[in-house]
Amino acid sequence: MTTPDNQEISRLEAMYRPVVEEIVERWAAGKPPNPSPAATSDKPSGYFRLTGYLLDYVIRHHALPEGLHRMPEGRDRFGALEPGFVVNFDQVTGDSALPRP
Repeated sequence: MTTPDNQEISRLEAMYRPVVEEIVERWAAGKPPNPSPAATSDKPSGYFRLTGYLLDYVIRHHALPEGLHRMPEGRDRFGALEPGFVVNFDQVTGDSALPRP
């Protein structure tokens, strides 16, 4: 598999982003907002990390992940540690499908 160039990555990102956001919103449903006083959105902790991970995954593989994947620890914009977490993609992808590249 060849590595896509920046223009191709941008095209794939635009194409896949709606499905990725749908999946991450499904994952986020019912989770409390990030409790950090520095949080700049009402999204749960890990929301943006999962979005980035999933978008990168589908750009690289042209497929949705399956099974359990561990999201690594992260840092918020002030450098505070955010814990890692496990996502069961078999549950959160539901009947989502990626468009053909």
